[in-house]
Amino acid sequence: MAHIVILGAGIGGMPCAFEMRDALPKEHRITVVNATDYFQFVPSNPWLAVGWRKREEITVPIAPRLERKGVGFVAKAVTRIDAERSRIEFADAEPLAYDYLVITTGPRLSFDEVPGAGPHGGHTHSVCHVDHAEKLWADYQAFVENPGPVVVGAMPGASCFGPAYEFAFILDADLRKRKIRHKVPITFVTSEPYIGHLGLGGVGDSKSMLESELRGHDMKWITNAKTTRVEAGKLFATQLDDLGNVFKEHEVPFKLAMMLPAFKGVDAVAAVPGLCNPRGFVLIDDYQRSKAYKNIFSAGVCVAIPPVEATPVPTGAPKTGYMIETMVTAIVHNIADELAGRAASTKATWNAICLADMGDTGAAFVALPQIPPRNVNWFKKGKWVHLAKIAFEKYFLYKMKTGSSEPIYEKYVLKAMGITRLTERGR
Repeated sequence: MAHIVILGAGIGGMPCAFEMRDALPKEHRITVVNATDYFQFVPSNPWLAVGWRKREEITVPIAPRLERKGVGFVAKAVTRIDAERSRIEFADAEPLAYDYLVITTGPRLSFDEVPGAGPHGGHTHSVCHVDHAEKLWADYQAFVENPGPVVVGAMPGASCFGPAYEFAFILDADLRKRKIRHKVPITFVTSEPYIGHLGLGGVGDSKSMLESELRGHDMKWITNAKTTRVEAGKLFATQLDDLGNVFKEHEVPFKLAMMLPAFKGVDAVAAVPGLCNPRGFVLIDDYQRSKAYKNIFSAGVCVAIPPVEATPVPTGAPKTGYMIETMVTAIVHNIADELAGRAASTKATWNAICLADMGDTGAAFVALPQIPPRNVNWFKKGKWVHLAKIAFEKYFLYKMKTGSSEPIYEKYVLKAMGITRLTERGR
């Protein structure tokens, strides 16, 4: 009998637990470990931040869902991974031994890289966590009573730009509904070298389309922006040219700011010798397996993926939902194969597919593969994306509540886009 421990219960960890339980014989034990006792659907946080969702609508208690599937659950923060002895340690409990460890922790939000940033003692908000979005909603309610300038964007080293664009357009839509948009100048400040880069070197016509959308929604922007510090009501950014030289210094005033931070690996994972790159992301082979420890696998934002290209201000490559889904499926197949005495043979596909809400419309992009040149390089806008994002949210939460192991992207999203299955098996 093997014991598989899944560290992290987010968009990667929970589906991994469900798929793993359905794929493995019952004699194998599965345990999920997570610092909190709830699952949060992170893509809905921009809606929560303006009051379009409530916390209870986008969070799900973990224990009852896992127990129903015959999966164990430990709601504790991990303080150390002892990879040599195959166990994880807690501050106030006995160590938990594993035969296989699957790391799906997501990132550590590195607000400390920019002085004055972040919702914990800083001056900027975030939509990367449900707690942060809820705090933003609390401040937003006061803001609409006395509105002023807003800054939205992404800090140096950020790798997930979609939520910044989403929040900017959702905020715009909400302010228009309240009939106070004319009182709120919005500036989009991003480390991307151009609007629509998205950490992917652009996708299709993303540059001109998103520039047009920002103009159409009366938003100004600063690209190649290296945010250097944030003070109360002021964001300071050095804008670089394409050669990395200083082009202009900016002092952007605000009454409300939402800036996505750079990501790093969580401390307990980053501290394991030989497991991660210098920023704490897990180094994996073609089969989602650690290059240093053959019984450790990893999926999601916490894995190391090189940037698509060098940019004047550092940007990372995003790990989108479809990519994470295929990583999880590959891990499940590969652990099942090893337990059955076969060699790991399943590879994930590092292709980028995303649905981004824009308040009352939306934008979808497909980059196959993620690194150019691509077989598919597609970016479209329309009301259907807004509706598809809502449907995706509802179905994913339904999946979490029922314990379904059905792959959402494979069965629904790709089919709707006319794309066939892309997970590689035995190749």
